[in-house]
Amino acid sequence: MAYLEPADYMNYGLPAGTTADWITAATALINSYCRRPDLNVVQYVERLRVVAGAHTVVLSYLPLAVLAPATSPLVGIQGRYTWPRRGAVLPEPVNEMVWAFALPGQWTAIDPTLVDFDPATGELTLPVNVLWLPYNEVQVTYTAGLTTIGDDVKSACAQIVRNAQATPALNASMTRVDTMWVKYFSSSLIDETVQEWLKPYVASRLG
Repeated sequence: MAYLEPADYMNYGLPAGTTADWITAATALINSYCRRPDLNVVQYVERLRVVAGAHTVVLSYLPLAVLAPATSPLVGIQGRYTWPRRGAVLPEPVNEMVWAFALPGQWTAIDPTLVDFDPATGELTLPVNVLWLPYNEVQVTYTAGLTTIGDDVKSACAQIVRNAQATPALNASMTRVDTMWVKYFSSSLIDETVQEWLKPYVASRLG
């Protein structure tokens, strides 16, 4: 969905007669720069390694947001057990159970309601396993994005359009803006001001 509606054009410094293809191209360029499919609330699935000795992981797409009718951005979480790390000693009964049932390497569901999270930073704090067996990695299904497209994103979208319209090669070569053509000029269209507006929404790691 485009980040500017026709009613927004004049409020963000664009002529009322701006055609939708400029806005569509700018929206696609924003998504590409932020390394995400959309800035609106959508569902993601991430598989993350858990650092030795830690009980936290950090999600890539922010901010975490609820997608109705859900009541939490955490849709589902799985954890995979690992062998006890060097120096870790399990109580003898637990150690025998771990080996008997070959738990390391297995995936198990983690109750999302037991996971503490920060919507702004995307940090999840995992619950302690009843056997004290550490997780090696987790797979998290969650929702993130903007419930309302704010002034920063709308301003960025409008600025990209203005930058594109001021680029002679774009205006002279095409009567309709093509997304790939605009992307070719992304280094000049996404200036420092636009980068600052979009900084909070850039994914912390690739897909």
